[in-house]
Amino acid sequence: MKLYQIGLVAVLCNLLMGCNGQTKENKKTADKSQSVGGAFENREFTYYGIPKTISSIDTSAGWKLNGQKILLTGIVYQIDGKTPAPDVLLYYYQTNTVGKYLHKPDESRSMPPNHLGQTHGYIRGWVKTDKEGNYSIYTVRPGAYPTHDEPAHVHITVKEPTDINEYYIDDFVFDDDKILTSARRKKMENRCGSGVLRLVQKGDLQIGERNIILGLNIPDYPKKPTQPITSGRNIGEDVISFIPYHAWGPDKGTRTCPICKYGWYHGILYFVGNHPNWNEIKLWLTFLENESKQREQYLKVYFVYGNENGYTKNAREKELANLGKELHLEKVALTFVPSFSDSASEIDVNKINPEVENTFILYKRSNVVDKFINLKPNQDNFNLLSTRLDQTINEYFNLPKTGQE
Repeated sequence: MKLYQIGLVAVLCNLLMGCNGQTKENKKTADKSQSVGGAFENREFTYYGIPKTISSIDTSAGWKLNGQKILLTGIVYQIDGKTPAPDVLLYYYQTNTVGKYLHKPDESRSMPPNHLGQTHGYIRGWVKTDKEGNYSIYTVRPGAYPTHDEPAHVHITVKEPTDINEYYIDDFVFDDDKILTSARRKKMENRCGSGVLRLVQKGDLQIGERNIILGLNIPDYPKKPTQPITSGRNIGEDVISFIPYHAWGPDKGTRTCPICKYGWYHGILYFVGNHPNWNEIKLWLTFLENESKQREQYLKVYFVYGNENGYTKNAREKELANLGKELHLEKVALTFVPSFSDSASEIDVNKINPEVENTFILYKRSNVVDKFINLKPNQDNFNLLSTRLDQTINEYFNLPKTGQE
């Protein structure tokens, strides 16, 4: 069979059978699917060679190559960023270690080029999230294209178990990739959250955790009729570096970026804007100080004050220093910016709403793992933050076994 004929067969197979085992009988339902995410190249390749049974754990053909072995893992959540999403299909494909998509006839998943010479190569596969939304992909770290005009990456397509069509999300890319410049990071769409992986070394394996938020920043994705109050970047996105003034704490007198210096383990950014309630602020800071002492180097907490009313640097610095002394703070850093719209400190890109009472951003590896707005300092909410920190530790002590080809 000629190559263009193979490509035609692939397209026809896709029309007859989608990722949910679509047949002619349910084709009418599929035709009514909600169109989201926009067009993307070779969409039909998503289902070429798809197996009948798909696990939440997969091992790619790239695992056999000489190169850095990696595990891509995480949880897929619903649009709220907190409810696990089971039975979500993730299709992935990538280059080999020298940045090429090659066809290997001896690999069962390999895709031959179509009549236009287009292919996803042989390092490709599928996972379907388990009941808790987990997925794991064992593979080899891809190489950048020979032209070195794009960072090394793994492509991902999502198909939810609903009438929403498949859509692409931000590629998996690597934080230590020199091609991944600051300019490129700022242009990222954050489709379903940030795709930037900050790899953790465990033996010979490097592990990259990415939680995927369905529908986040996906064009035309169905939204809830009522829009809640917003403040701060979304769960699944990266916190963007900024340079506040440090009035109290380990970096007092500097403009150290909390994310750049302490972004690896857990962090809490506690933002207060134009409506400070100092009695409640003191209760929160006392709780956060105790949490910091209990968790030691695994938690860094920053109070970031952005009240623009009557702002002067000297007065704000003195105000927060006096607060630190009064509460005998040792771990929590008290910092400030002129306002949350201030571009010089770059706090503006984090989209903090100065009119809400407070915003709590919980992050790990610089990625937002949870967010709370207008949170009152009571025991239920203290327990809530402690529990969320415990739930998002996941330092990969129990790794899933590699999948079978």
